[in-house]
Amino acid sequence: MLKGLAFVAAFALVALAAVSGTSRGAAATHGARMAPNHKISHSTSSNWSGYSAINGRYTSVSARWTQPAAKCTSQTTYSSFWVGLDGDGSSTVEQTGTSADCSGGSPRYYAWYEMYPKFPTNLSIAVRPGDSMTGTVTTDGKGRFTLTIHNNTTGGNFTTTQTLKRARLASAEAIAEAPSSSGGVLPLTNFGTVSFSAVTVNGVAIGTFNPDRIDMVSGGVTKAQTSALSGGTSFSVAWKHA
Repeated sequence: MLKGLAFVAAFALVALAAVSGTSRGAAATHGARMAPNHKISHSTSSNWSGYSAINGRYTSVSARWTQPAAKCTSQTTYSSFWVGLDGDGSSTVEQTGTSADCSGGSPRYYAWYEMYPKFPTNLSIAVRPGDSMTGTVTTDGKGRFTLTIHNNTTGGNFTTTQTLKRARLASAEAIAEAPSSSGGVLPLTNFGTVSFSAVTVNGVAIGTFNPDRIDMVSGGVTKAQTSALSGGTSFSVAWKHA
């Protein structure tokens, strides 16, 4: 979280974030980062790790990532990987991604999309560790959004068109997130490392916008760490702590 926390419902859960996004799963949620727009190159969030383009108007974002494997113990944990518009300095979130959760020592993988303030929707397309995923969110700038998630490995695909008139289009991001519930940020699944590539915003490399690089830090503990951008479009996020 950057400069504060705010709940913003997410995946059948609620969304929470200072620099945050949404959550997926029973009892978890992702959220929007409720913090003032800023021009710093490296910040922290209680539940986001990745890159966010801010201080502009954004109408499209796309990224590819490799679905990481959850390293489960007896603890119930959650993690999500997504692309989206808004959520960083605005109170709406339009996003799609995948999750890697742990419950009873067993992993659970799935895809989803969310148009906050509506609840998130889990999808039926198969998601497995090692699958190459591509997520895209676009808008006509008048409240109409198209969200697509594609499994490049299996060919599975989902596209939906949604309407949200209040969207400010204030940010565009590619994020690894610790989902949240009404009680706060949930334990982060040990996902090892997730690699994002081909990250574009408004049709060009996200690096074009001098995006904010975000590490997930809570109570002085680094939970996930974001690498430097490579070629303006690629980076990785490494799990550090639940």
